[in-house]
Amino acid sequence: MAALWISHVDVSDPEAYAEYGKRAVPVIERMGGTFIARGADFRQLEGDGWQRHTIIRFESLEAAEACFQSPEYQEAVAFAEGASSRSLTLIEVLD
Repeated sequence: MAALWISHVDVSDPEAYAEYGKRAVPVIERMGGTFIARGADFRQLEGDGWQRHTIIRFESLEAAEACFQSPEYQEAVAFAEGASSRSLTLIEVLD
């Protein structure tokens, strides 16, 4: 069953966070992730807001988690740590 990787981010160091993006995007794509939304315009209708939102589709929950746990992605995440506050959820898509 397909899954979505949904992240919400507040960026405090744009330069370091840009390096994270430069490194993370190719890893995610190589591991089967398809970007649905990434840093696009949005409307916050309820709850606390975040500066950025990303939604990525994977073939399964396991594939999304394997991407997150991969050494290559974790290497990229090192650039986001300290440069952002992040929330990440993986959720299966309904058939």
